[in-house]
Amino acid sequence: QVQLVESGGGLVQAGGSLRLSCATSRPTFGNYAMGWFRQAPGKEREFVAGISWSGGVKNYADSVKGRFTISRDNAKNTVYLQMNSLKPEDTAVYYCAADWVMSSTVVSTTRSAYDYWGQGTQVTVSS
Repeated sequence: QVQLVESGGGLVQAGGSLRLSCATSRPTFGNYAMGWFRQAPGKEREFVAGISWSGGVKNYADSVKGRFTISRDNAKNTVYLQMNSLKPEDTAVYYCAADWVMSSTVVSTTRSAYDYWGQGTQVTVSS
């Protein structure tokens, strides 16, 4: 079992920045690709960004490319999401997720691929 705990959400004005963190309980962080998803009220949970367990492969949703950056520190068992140039449409609950993988270069954009989820952290961007 892997426990994931997100932090770093909050209220920010449009154009501002936030950095989300996701700490895992598992001592061996390797073999888990990590993803960030978000869910706005009345909408489906959607993929935002993902990173392979090696850190060498990253995927982003088109809506956040060039503004968000995903990274991980395997020594700290933590994954990050740096969010810049935030827009009101980025308002959502952001979830961290872990996907056990065999390959160091795999990172899925599909919600069903992820095995473990955090409880979510609210991000609100005011206009």
